[in-house]
Amino acid sequence: MGRVVITHSTYIEGLIPLLKALAAEPGIDTVTPAVICRVKGRSDQLRLRVSTPIQGGHKLLARRGHSAQEVFVIGDWSKERLEQGLARLMGR
Repeated sequence: MGRVVITHSTYIEGLIPLLKALAAEPGIDTVTPAVICRVKGRSDQLRLRVSTPIQGGHKLLARRGHSAQEVFVIGDWSKERLEQGLARLMGR
């Protein structure tokens, strides 16, 4: 069972419960939400997209409303498995 690193005071609404569910999956070691910023586009619902491979895992981009937040996932999951796991957790 992995862990979610809580270091910021601000997160995209609904992101932390989803990240805790992801961290509970076997093969996920650490989930760290990072920089949050405003974006021009608008997303009505929370969306998570696998962005870039990093050493030991992947970077995700979470979007909701006019905000975007980077999330770093460390574990041994492939990009495809991570995309499938996120889709399942988000109910798609």
